[in-house]
Amino acid sequence: RYEAYREIDKENVEVSKRVRGEATRYLARAKKDNLLDPHSAPAIFEAVICAYINCNNHVEYSPSFVQVCAPFVITMKSECDVYSCFERLVNVLYESSLDNNINKRVAQFLSYFRTLMPELYDYFEEEELDVGEWASSWLRYLLAKELPIQSVLDLWDVYFATPDYVALHPFVCLAILRHLKDSLEDLEQSEIRSMLLRLPKMNINRIVSQAYNIRSEIQARYGTIVNVRA
Repeated sequence: RYEAYREIDKENVEVSKRVRGEATRYLARAKKDNLLDPHSAPAIFEAVICAYINCNNHVEYSPSFVQVCAPFVITMKSECDVYSCFERLVNVLYESSLDNNINKRVAQFLSYFRTLMPELYDYFEEEELDVGEWASSWLRYLLAKELPIQSVLDLWDVYFATPDYVALHPFVCLAILRHLKDSLEDLEQSEIRSMLLRLPKMNINRIVSQAYNIRSEIQARYGTIVNVRA
């Protein structure tokens, strides 16, 4: 595996420039967590993401790849292992998007949101919040962009020990909304948007437990669960 990774072309001028810019912004935000080495991490992000794009021309680069890659940069000792984990996860997310496009997933997610938390849903509408902006990002990248990095690590630890974490993920998102409901209802549009795009640290085990309860609640209401895979 190491030899195979070493032979992958990691040169991509256009992608490298974009990765460096996003990595710099991300590391500035994550500095307080002190989990990433600001000296070595940028080069790892650049090499891993460029290698992946060069090997997967059908996948379009996203700035979120930096956040998706970060947990593996933190937890893996070798760049090769970072690449293997990143490649596997992004492929899972890409294949999921082919099975069920983001517009359908957001629509189904919002249907469940409206059913479970009608007051909060109506409040978002009153505040003219662009629901598609945050919901699509939440569903697309497993909250890598929105949660603090330690919370991402805790959540993904649970996910990677779960047989079908992609199917569970939308219910985790609903559990987060339920957890934050009272706080969100005290905020105005710009403050709501800020909180949804930069979520506070939370007890992930409690959130996941609530997610299972929500999934059971929806199943009891609808008789079945429409697939809203992340």
